[in-house]
Amino acid sequence: MTALATPGLLALDRAAQDLLFRAARTANTFTDEPVTDAQVAAIHDLIRYGPTAYNGQPLRVLLLRSSAARARLLPHLSSSNRAKTAAAPLVAVLAADVDFHERLPELYPHRPQARDWLGDRAARAEQARLNATLQIGYLLVGVRAAGLAAGPMAGFDAAGVTREFFPDGRHETLLVMNVGHPGPDAWRARLPRLSTEDVVRTL
Repeated sequence: MTALATPGLLALDRAAQDLLFRAARTANTFTDEPVTDAQVAAIHDLIRYGPTAYNGQPLRVLLLRSSAARARLLPHLSSSNRAKTAAAPLVAVLAADVDFHERLPELYPHRPQARDWLGDRAARAEQARLNATLQIGYLLVGVRAAGLAAGPMAGFDAAGVTREFFPDGRHETLLVMNVGHPGPDAWRARLPRLSTEDVVRTL
């Protein structure tokens, strides 16, 4: 199997493909232009249709806009992530709601018993992490669809961030993501990608 270059095999036009994937990069610098609440709402209105198990939608997003909120976050980040996070126009702390099952009577109404299926907290937490991580992928593409750049980061003390921002015990921090318009020298060189032959097998 070889890479497909034939036009028309994808429903999105080439510009949209590039915006979402080929030309998009993880941003390390941002301009001062703000990311508005309206942009955030538009992104969520798009990505909320991505599938999750039981339609549970366990992702929770905490936006850090104020300098005081950033100051609480920065000590938990690796040293290489602090400066760019302090300067980003918007920082999102992305977490899984371990008690997402409480909303299942509303979100999965054709199976009223679904809430009771997830009574075991450990199993429920695994479902929450898996599906919230899936939603983070949708969110990353949604940020790009809005013409913005994202800088997702795993270099931080997740337990420390959870204690700092989610002391209720029902949320687990998964990722921190900077969002904004890319600034000067925002990108590193494009790294290699695996080929279809490397990834796909047919039985």
